[in-house]
Amino acid sequence: MTVATDTGRTSSSRPMAWAGWALTGLFALFMTFDIAIKLVDLQVVRDTLAALGYPPGLGRTIGVIELVCLALYLNPRTAVLGAVLFMAVMGGAITSHLRLGNPLFSHTLFGVYLGLFMWGGLWLRDARLRSLFPVRP
Repeated sequence: MTVATDTGRTSSSRPMAWAGWALTGLFALFMTFDIAIKLVDLQVVRDTLAALGYPPGLGRTIGVIELVCLALYLNPRTAVLGAVLFMAVMGGAITSHLRLGNPLFSHTLFGVYLGLFMWGGLWLRDARLRSLFPVRP
């Protein structure tokens, strides 16, 4: 008996994968910087958390949570879980900025921009995700 399998590859899958990994790389670089300044516990992180109404010492905890999310996101087997968890973190940041009435496009929606990079990179490099969320003309 022969079983036909569809690998989901098309002629554009290689360029899409490269574009996906490029977006993923940019997202990972930014998040690595963000995680590093939180883990080092820089004063700017403490000041920003205080301005947002959070305890200044919470930076390391958030950094560890983001580090776990990034590790999950960069592993192809757990990338979707990592992306979902990252969106939870970003949703909290968006809510914090909304609560304080911070500028919409520069502060409040920054988590949305990061989410677009993150999910866009994953969508471009994962055919299963593209089949789950197809773009139709």
